[in-house]
Amino acid sequence: MGGGFRVLHLVKPFLSFLPEVQSADRKIPFREKVIYTVISLFIFLVCSQLPLYGIHSTTGGDPFYWMRAILASSRGTVMELGITPIVTSGLVMQLLAGSKIIEVDNNVREDRALLNGAQKLLGILIAVGEAVAYVLSGMYGSVGQLGVGNAILIILQLCFAGIIVICLDELLQKGYGLGSGISLFIATNICENIIWKAFSPTTINSGRGAEFEGAVIALFHLLITRTDKVRALREAFYRQNLPNVTNLLATILIFLIVIYFQGFRVVLPVRSKNARGQQGSYPIKLFYTSNMPIILQSALVSNLYFISQLLYKKYGGNFLVNLLGIWKESEYSGQSIPVGGLAYYVTAPSSLADVAANPFHALFYIVFMLSACALFSKTWIEVSGSSAKDVAKQLKEQQMVMPGHRDSNLQKELNRYIPTAAAFGGMCIGALTVLADFMGAIGSGTGILLAVTIIYQYFETFEKEKASELGFFGF
Repeated sequence: MGGGFRVLHLVKPFLSFLPEVQSADRKIPFREKVIYTVISLFIFLVCSQLPLYGIHSTTGGDPFYWMRAILASSRGTVMELGITPIVTSGLVMQLLAGSKIIEVDNNVREDRALLNGAQKLLGILIAVGEAVAYVLSGMYGSVGQLGVGNAILIILQLCFAGIIVICLDELLQKGYGLGSGISLFIATNICENIIWKAFSPTTINSGRGAEFEGAVIALFHLLITRTDKVRALREAFYRQNLPNVTNLLATILIFLIVIYFQGFRVVLPVRSKNARGQQGSYPIKLFYTSNMPIILQSALVSNLYFISQLLYKKYGGNFLVNLLGIWKESEYSGQSIPVGGLAYYVTAPSSLADVAANPFHALFYIVFMLSACALFSKTWIEVSGSSAKDVAKQLKEQQMVMPGHRDSNLQKELNRYIPTAAAFGGMCIGALTVLADFMGAIGSGTGILLAVTIIYQYFETFEKEKASELGFFGF
């Protein structure tokens, strides 16, 4: 019982204070699960619309603009932090447990409870830290303008929302709902974004008269109001700085490609040692690590953006700071955009014309995306316990063997597929993201990929649940 256990035992005194959802003590029927999931989603959406009380202003650039989609957060609302606290604490815990700094025996119940508690505690601490940082950095107006009372109020609201998200996530994971809160909230946020950009009825005036923001609405509006129909069509398909029909079509195309790729898998035949002739199969998907590489890659990039922006504001002329990124405010949205340095090169080119103008930028971005995704994919297998060694161990514990292979060969055989599936799958995900970004799909390549993979996982869960409930009726 090495020193590793003591680290986790530090959490024990806090366990009684932490909010906890009791595990389901009965089998929750499928309909109830759906209801729980919908209610959780509803709470999340309400929080995404509730404005924070006591804000002075949310003017100026939004330093977290790039992270919003992945972290399911909405500017100036109670959900400002989104799922950042859970994701960050989850990543930290995975890394600590994976690198054996904290020793966790997953077969011991107490250990699992302690790990869970530690993750929750860390999540709440991160929420508090981020809320304080947001208020002090003047994102809602300077602390002087806000006054101490309001500042504390805002921090409390953000922390409370953070705790609600942690509880909703736990509610879904403890078997009351389907999937996990994290994936549910990300997917909803992205789909909401895409639907809004397609059908938004708000008008924006950018010097060419009032235009509708939504691509589909704009198409009909232009066709009805303009006399020259060909020009109206061209305008609807190619207008700049606002979502256009081409973006919408690109989005749908990427959706279809990802769904097509989801089905790619290598199925290894395995059979049980004790039950005679019971054939099973172990599928290894092309997207073996699913959307994890993309989440890690975007977390990395958004942190780079954040640090680079802060440094550039303070020490703009410094050579090293300029190497990290040079930022300029866009004249349309008041949003800071990277125009040079590393931050610029890891940002997707905004259109195919941009690719033609700066081929080196496009090339660097492609190489960066593919290698980062492949790399994160490979390290993630080791950390999350889905490497060839772990899988071989699992199959051995279930007394499964591969026909025609000796026991010692199982890991070797799996090693032929798993690392390749992970790295190549990661690269495919990277390539799809690049493709989506080049085609100008709505809601960035990353967002679409996350949304599709998550919706697909839900679809699979749904089918499984339905099959297990209706299995004995012979439907």
